[in-house]
Amino acid sequence: MSTLGSVTNWGTARSLAEAEPTPFWLTDPARPAARPALVGELHCDLVVIGGGYCGLWTALLAKERDPAREVVLLESHEVGWAASGRNGGFCEASLTHGFQNGLRRWPDELDTLQRLGTQNLDELEATVRRYGIDCEFERTGQIEVATRPHEVAALAQEAREAPDTGTDVTFLDGETMRAEVHSPTYLAGLANPRGVAMVHPAKLAWGLKDACLRLGVRIFERSPATGLDRRGGATVVRTPYGRVNARRVALATNAFQPLVPKLRRYIVPIYDHVLVTEPLSGAQLDSIGWRSRQGIADAANLFHYYRLTADNRILWGGYDMIYHFGGRVGAELDQRPATFRTLAEHFFQTFPQLDGLRFSHSWGGVIDTSSRYTAFFGTSAGGRIGYALGFTGLGVAATRFGAQVMLDLLDGERTERTELKMVRGTPLPFPPEPLRWLGAQLTCWSLARADARGGRRNAWLRSMDAAGMGFSS
Repeated sequence: MSTLGSVTNWGTARSLAEAEPTPFWLTDPARPAARPALVGELHCDLVVIGGGYCGLWTALLAKERDPAREVVLLESHEVGWAASGRNGGFCEASLTHGFQNGLRRWPDELDTLQRLGTQNLDELEATVRRYGIDCEFERTGQIEVATRPHEVAALAQEAREAPDTGTDVTFLDGETMRAEVHSPTYLAGLANPRGVAMVHPAKLAWGLKDACLRLGVRIFERSPATGLDRRGGATVVRTPYGRVNARRVALATNAFQPLVPKLRRYIVPIYDHVLVTEPLSGAQLDSIGWRSRQGIADAANLFHYYRLTADNRILWGGYDMIYHFGGRVGAELDQRPATFRTLAEHFFQTFPQLDGLRFSHSWGGVIDTSSRYTAFFGTSAGGRIGYALGFTGLGVAATRFGAQVMLDLLDGERTERTELKMVRGTPLPFPPEPLRWLGAQLTCWSLARADARGGRRNAWLRSMDAAGMGFSS
């Protein structure tokens, strides 16, 4: 099959009938109780705003670098409740959202970025082991699969180019790919055996929270940061019931409105949606193979990502990229039946042998996208406020690198990281509304059209590429 269609049928719709509208990961009984909200006034060396991966890594690494540093972390809801607790659990070494995006934007330093990304993933794994974080960490690797003829050529080209930057990938022809995982849609694959791990994303966030507390980080949940003020040499962070006076501030707010207004032009919130199946029986698992448990993503512009959970469910997400006018974000947007139907149809086209399997959970969540498809970094207020934003759905591991960059910048340290063009550069800003919404709709339509037309990019996508705002998987 050369393409994945989206024609609704009632059998597919019935597979969704009993799906709980909540993130599968967050239903785990290991979920810790929330910490109390901040009440009163505190003083500290560093206050971290945001209790997702980026904020947690920043707090943890700050204490590891200097155990005497007083660190406070503020989270508006509960640690890991947003993107860090509802993503697919793909923990990738890539800092550039894939090899091709890195090659297009920073060809002269791609080998360095690849090395630093691998080092970052290795150190993340070592941290998980050191603190005993039970997050179901599996260094399984990942396979990118081609389901259309033009994608086969693209994967073969990447297999030829990647070794020059030290990337270990192997091209798999159709027969070899289908022997690895059984799907009639697979035409080829590109295996990356060490560059990706699978994790239980919420357990990773909860484990980092526990590690921070053990090192003396003061964590306050249900404490949204509502504003920043200057007071002498300190920055005051206001919350509903208190405030924090800090020498330095680290912004790790992902897709939510950053407290530094100038940064709002550089990110847009995009909704991604996910399904999880009921556990597969032994016979069902045998019918698809998948014995090495790799993560899988297809090579299309509008792509799917999928993996096995510890109890042998299949998580299946991606494809649609939904931008709501004005950058609207809200819990009511987490459920989108039209997208869930499309995802379910694509699932059974990929694995027809699993006909009759039902989905147990369905949810959505918002990620922060930058125009260059990777994170960006910097400081504000004379170096007192640092930020790392725009991870574009690739933040499970890259947020640790972002935390290191933020701490380097806030500490005034010149490092290999801070000298990178990727770190010193800034993405192009997004236009104001209604151009932002119109551009998002046209881009999604054009990417789908390119997938259907042998990868040929239309005039809109070519102009975006020329402007440095090209989007692809």
